[in-house]
Amino acid sequence: MENLKTKLAKSFDTLKGSFGYKNVMQAPRLEKVVVSVGIGKIEDKAKREKIAERLARITGQKPSPRPAKQSIASFKLRQGDIVGYQVTLRGARMHDFLDKLIHIALPQTRDFRGLKATAIDEMGNITLGIKEHTIFPETSDEDIRDVFSLAITVVTTAKTKPEAEAFLRHIGLPLKKDEVEA
Repeated sequence: MENLKTKLAKSFDTLKGSFGYKNVMQAPRLEKVVVSVGIGKIEDKAKREKIAERLARITGQKPSPRPAKQSIASFKLRQGDIVGYQVTLRGARMHDFLDKLIHIALPQTRDFRGLKATAIDEMGNITLGIKEHTIFPETSDEDIRDVFSLAITVVTTAKTKPEAEAFLRHIGLPLKKDEVEA
């Protein structure tokens, strides 16, 4: 089984025929992976720290707390309150995380049949939501009480949606095949 790094190295050779690349620098590349968790209105500091610690264990990097940008009175939210955590992965950590996501975590998701290709935006990025963090192997031994969801955004340098879809399929992201409605 090829790992992610070898697939990335072969992306130019694979995609140059369909998109007419003449230079290696024209081929899409992975730029970064952003993993974020919204904690909402959790007042308990121990729970917030537990979420941050689990996110650090999943990604291999300490998460950055995200404060609220403005106060919203109807939500009893004040400017500067911590409303989530975010991790930006690049380089080797990004490759390791994506490898773990594609080959271990996503196949463990209940009723998983692939990601929708419509999740790819016009700038060539894909955002996926994970309902339970317990699909990652680092958190399998924990109790089920404090399950949280997370959002994962894979940022590429692809210029169009079809180019991004072909690149993401090439690196092994399990995208559903387009189904033709009868």
